Amino acid sequence: MGSPELTWRHRAWVVAGISFVALVAAAAFRSSTGVLIEPVATDLGWSVQTVSLAITVNLVLYGLVAPFGAALMEKFGIRRVVAAALLMLSAGMALSTRATQPWQLVATWGVLMGVGAGCMALVFGAIVAGRWFVARRGLVMGVFSTAYATGSLVFLPVVARVSVSSGWRSASLGLAVLALLLVPLVLALLRERPSDLGLRPYGAPVGWAEPEALDDRGMGPARVALLRLREASRSRAFWLLMAGFFVCGWSTNGLVGTHFVSAAHDHGLPITTGATLLAFIGIFDIVGTLGSGWLTDRYDARVLLAVYYGLRGVSLLLVHLLWAPTVQPPMFFFVVLYGLDWVATVPPTVALCREGFGVERAGVVFGWVFASHMVGAGISAWFAGAVRESTGSYDVAWWTAGALCLLAAVASFVVPRGDQLRDRDRDPDKDPDPELAPA
Repeated sequence: MGSPELTWRHRAWVVAGISFVALVAAAAFRSSTGVLIEPVATDLGWSVQTVSLAITVNLVLYGLVAPFGAALMEKFGIRRVVAAALLMLSAGMALSTRATQPWQLVATWGVLMGVGAGCMALVFGAIVAGRWFVARRGLVMGVFSTAYATGSLVFLPVVARVSVSSGWRSASLGLAVLALLLVPLVLALLRERPSDLGLRPYGAPVGWAEPEALDDRGMGPARVALLRLREASRSRAFWLLMAGFFVCGWSTNGLVGTHFVSAAHDHGLPITTGATLLAFIGIFDIVGTLGSGWLTDRYDARVLLAVYYGLRGVSLLLVHLLWAPTVQPPMFFFVVLYGLDWVATVPPTVALCREGFGVERAGVVFGWVFASHMVGAGISAWFAGAVRESTGSYDVAWWTAGALCLLAAVASFVVPRGDQLRDRDRDPDKDPDPELAPA
């Protein structure tokens, strides 16, 4: 019989499970706005570009709040921050049903939901994986990274059907209630650290010691987040990861996640069919991201990122050739190729942040990298809406995203290895923390 730290009964898996559920819910709430663009625009008499502005604000705040959300979790605890974020998401969804002016949609979909989702971004998963796991850390991060795809697969077809049959307001209110129901589950099952329960992280060897806390406990969360940014900004690796993740957000949440259903509708496909295709992308994304987590535990993360961005670029450059009034077999080529690496980029990016900046800094540093992801997504959401309004199609948006992905592949491949940002009191001749070594 193996050590308790290497069994499925370890409490780490319970924490990982409720974290995954919370991430899935947050992703579903945020991505549901892409399905609701057409119903909201039609019902309120607004243009797609007007509705896209609210989603742009949502995406940008989703990213910019992430590093501060990570710092808030470090100071006030994961449970409190996640519970508060779920309440904000619920309020944003519910209040959006009362919107009669564009600024009100920006305030609800954009501000409330953007801030709430930002506090539950993948930095939340990175912190949980870093605290609770030594072995299988990459795989767990891969599972967390499938949250967006899982949320799309489970919720988006339902949201689309409800919005068609009962109206977009009914779909929004249903999501608001679901967010409220998750709050007591988070408070009951989520725990901060293994040491709070007298445990070692999953896979930690006998004699393992928790990493020494950084000397910033007297600082406020905003100051800690900005300090981490200043420290990381001295590294070329940080800027290359930021650039790659900017493109990642541009080509996923901002373009496909926001406009895919609308683009399908432009080519004669019903909204429900577009949402179903997006859900199928989610199925292949789950497979690809789990595989990416497994590969990240074993292979060079830089090479993995280069391959992922390259394949994504090819799929986006070709998708404009595949649209038709009915779903044709060639469209499944895009669904499979694009879906397999939708967020497969996350596990290797988190691994490079941890390798370059240490486990205690990695959560906030990845928060800043993730911020660039969502800034890219926000700009792309607006850009694609503007392209569609001015040209009548999304073709230029697809081509632009494809070209940017090919550039991101090159940038990822040249990220320096072992570009460690060490504590001032750590001997630079020593290896990094032993817990950072592969399991």
